[in-house]
Amino acid sequence: FFHAPPPEGPPKMSSSSTTNNSRFLMFFDFDETIISENSDNTVVNLLPNQQLPSWLLDSYREGHYHEFSGKITAYLADQGVTKDALLSAVQKIPPNPGMLDLFRFLQSHQQDFELVVVSDANTIFIETWLEHNRLGHLFRRVFTNPSHFDDSGRLVLHPFHSHSCPRCPDNMCKQAILHEYVAVREKERGGVGFQRVFYVGDGSNDVCPTRALGPQDTAFARRDYPMHTLMMEMQQSESTKIKANVVPWVTGADIEDYLGNIMKER
Repeated sequence: FFHAPPPEGPPKMSSSSTTNNSRFLMFFDFDETIISENSDNTVVNLLPNQQLPSWLLDSYREGHYHEFSGKITAYLADQGVTKDALLSAVQKIPPNPGMLDLFRFLQSHQQDFELVVVSDANTIFIETWLEHNRLGHLFRRVFTNPSHFDDSGRLVLHPFHSHSCPRCPDNMCKQAILHEYVAVREKERGGVGFQRVFYVGDGSNDVCPTRALGPQDTAFARRDYPMHTLMMEMQQSESTKIKANVVPWVTGADIEDYLGNIMKER
């Protein structure tokens, strides 16, 4: 159900003694949040004419983006885009402005922050990018769609889980992941919860998890992206549904400034 790194992988952010004492839990989306692009769009640019055929584009169904992503990777392989070309393109995706500084800030306060990625991308893209940018060790867990290269060099994607949430795509409800992770960690920490939970995202599928946040928590919504627009609409129409503070961000510096102020409160 959960994607865990192999046991022989790099050491995680901190030893169990400090992991269990983190005051804050922070979730990050990946595409257009940590990185400045959608990784699927990036790899499409590897095609000779840099676009998908209309029959493939027309096959997209609302709420089935994951299935569509699998068709993209199959098509790329059919067109001769190699595994190495794919990985190289993903490595070169720039981070969003200020994100690397934000991660330096979080690393300098790693006893206070436990970091998790929750993304509708896939394991190969996310792990490739994080390792290339030497950020993998900062994240305690990566929740995303499992993926692997088959013998022909095609990137095969699998759905993360199934769920009953009517608001989310078939393969992933980020609120279900958040709920379960928080419950598991609280148990592992001897019944001690986190003082605050932060969620950083940009897309429409980042709204559902923020419904689970409490008044002490914060949803960082990328300004003028779907998550921000939808949350602004929700706050006007159903103010009771979102209890968390909603903080729009343009660069990682906006998030760092906010967290810096919280660190001063102690």
